[in-house]
Amino acid sequence: MCLALAAGLVLFSALAAAHDALSVGDLSVGQIEEELQNCPLVESLNEHKRLTSPQTTSLTSKIFSVLFPGSPAVNAILATIYISGPPNFLLALCPPNIDPSSLSVMVAFAVGGLLGDTLFHLLPEIFLGEGSPDSVRFVMVEPNRNLLLGLGIMVGFFTFVAMDKTLRIATGGAGHDHSHAHAHSHDDHPTATTSGTSTSPEPSTPLKQRKPTAITTATATPAPETEKEINPSVKLGGYLNLIADFTHNITDGLAMSSSFYASPTIGATTTVAVFFHEIPHEVGDFALLIQSGFSKRKAMGAQFVTAIGAFLGTFIGIAVQELGGGHGSTAAGVESASAGLLGTSLTWGDMLLPFTAGTFLYVGTVSVIPELLETGPDKRVEVKKTIVQFLAVMVGAGIMLVISWD
Repeated sequence: MCLALAAGLVLFSALAAAHDALSVGDLSVGQIEEELQNCPLVESLNEHKRLTSPQTTSLTSKIFSVLFPGSPAVNAILATIYISGPPNFLLALCPPNIDPSSLSVMVAFAVGGLLGDTLFHLLPEIFLGEGSPDSVRFVMVEPNRNLLLGLGIMVGFFTFVAMDKTLRIATGGAGHDHSHAHAHSHDDHPTATTSGTSTSPEPSTPLKQRKPTAITTATATPAPETEKEINPSVKLGGYLNLIADFTHNITDGLAMSSSFYASPTIGATTTVAVFFHEIPHEVGDFALLIQSGFSKRKAMGAQFVTAIGAFLGTFIGIAVQELGGGHGSTAAGVESASAGLLGTSLTWGDMLLPFTAGTFLYVGTVSVIPELLETGPDKRVEVKKTIVQFLAVMVGAGIMLVISWD
């Protein structure tokens, strides 16, 4: 018995030594997290967190659980339906002669929502991860991980810069403005020249020459034709706007998929932010299509076609997450830290969320803020308008903050 006990002790010591000899670099992030959870101090912290955390579920969590009851892939598809369907159906209530510049307050509200979602949800999730309700979490800093995540944000930002620049070149300087206020003012110029009220002398001279020789009925008949006539550059701007919307909706779909694979909370809040953003965006696009010569029915149909881009982006994001790894496969762990992207624990799926954050930063700042900075000659009116816009931004950001508050 003594010999058997001694042999057992030797075998146990050998196994312990072999376990200690395992290289730390061979452990995945999930394995390191699991080992840390076995630490007595961490177990005490977990117990304290479970005792002190509230057991009741907030109202927003209950609503989100009803709206998004499935897996990350199912929830991403549901979110895409939510952000694509209702805003397009609201176009049926919009008058055809709506002025996009009148949407400034709604656009300001959407800016607050987008930037609030980016700063309160996406960026903390990208660099720190999502907390667990039952246990404490540790953030391990890798040498190049944060650099790659920052690179992903920059790539997303400049992807939209390149798209916007391309559209400006194609349209001769009129880019794809978020609320299309600039495009609207640009469209007013050709209508002014056709009505003969322009200050330019060239178009007014032939009109005066035709007047004495034309009969009154003959001069009355071309007038409706000139009113219906749309400048070719305006028509081109309308079709290019559809292409831009389709591309923009693809990034919205990518945002849905990447955020839900990160966590249900991030996915739900991103859905809310994109929904707030889509309403003024769709109304502005609808008004631009009407100005480009589309009928109301055709403009609504074109907006529904561009909504296909959101579903395409969602399915692409789901495929990248499922095949390329990411937050959904973190629990299984990577075999080693060097098996990830460029020697880090990141996978291609993990780069979708930084890309989304970069596009949101562009839309919320470069694409929209210039419109909010525009001012008119009446100082009193502009001061009131600015106060309302800032309040709308704070309300949009405040909603995101309340949703994310623990």
